[in-house]
Amino acid sequence: MIKISENIQLKEVLSSDYEFLFRLMQEIYTPAYQHFWTDEGAWYINSQYSKENILKELLDKKARYYFILFKGKIIGNFRFIWDEKLEGLPEEKQVKLHRIYLHPKTQRSGIGKLLLAWLEEKAEQKGYQIIWLDAMNEQQNAFQFYKKLGYIYYSHTFLPFELMHDSVRKMSQVYKVLH
Repeated sequence: MIKISENIQLKEVLSSDYEFLFRLMQEIYTPAYQHFWTDEGAWYINSQYSKENILKELLDKKARYYFILFKGKIIGNFRFIWDEKLEGLPEEKQVKLHRIYLHPKTQRSGIGKLLLAWLEEKAEQKGYQIIWLDAMNEQQNAFQFYKKLGYIYYSHTFLPFELMHDSVRKMSQVYKVLH
């Protein structure tokens, strides 16, 4: 268990946790993103949080995958990948924030900000210069959140998922240079 603050901890996701993680993401992802999908996000949850995919992601030696706990209760997940490069950025050591999902009841409470500050601190301690991520343009609150924390637009891509509505496929790649 990693202590982030008095009320926030990170608990490593284990291979035996895949069913719990799947159910958690049904609860978190669906209300936030169901309108992006023709099937309300079922394909995304079933593919990205399948047992097979979770076990594959847990085998990645460069990645760290955690449950986020608030006051002892699991409220989300947090995954990042050391040495994952954003194509075209200078060759500095980079870390990719791959996933950060919080239960809607806990959003806007400062948890995300604390988690990113912790990740920035860890990255700097390890000699990393850049943190980057893909942010959904249509999720304006999240997009603005990263902007307020000093993340800068770099480029964008479009998600290829067939069941996703065309109007919401744009993802901006944003990054932050660490001091």
